[in-house]
Amino acid sequence: MSTIVVTGGSGFIGSALIKRLLARTGHHVVNVDKLTYAASEEALRAVANHPRYRFEHADVCDASRVRAVLDATQPTAIIHLAAETHVDRSIDGPAAFVQTNVVGTFVMLSETLAYWRALRGAASDAFRFV
Repeated sequence: MSTIVVTGGSGFIGSALIKRLLARTGHHVVNVDKLTYAASEEALRAVANHPRYRFEHADVCDASRVRAVLDATQPTAIIHLAAETHVDRSIDGPAAFVQTNVVGTFVMLSETLAYWRALRGAASDAFRFV
């Protein structure tokens, strides 16, 4: 069975996506989330004990942690949704936005590239990063 990693999965869009994936597909789903102000643990309470759901409390800016999650879960796809999004907060603290949205995305791309380069054959061809 394939595994999809969703970053920012405890946010509004991520939690809806995870619930849909679990309800309508046979995929295993790994939620990678730092649980910041934008996250809602309550949004995923209904699937918290689902046999195909796994939560990883991790920051997308932490390259070694991201790599460990990828190595442990061997995903066939990554859907990168982790982001700072609240405009008011971006005015008060733009550094957090640069860190998560730019550095975090860079880390995800870098670690995903390293992971993908180690895949062989059909696994490499089928892998997707969204």
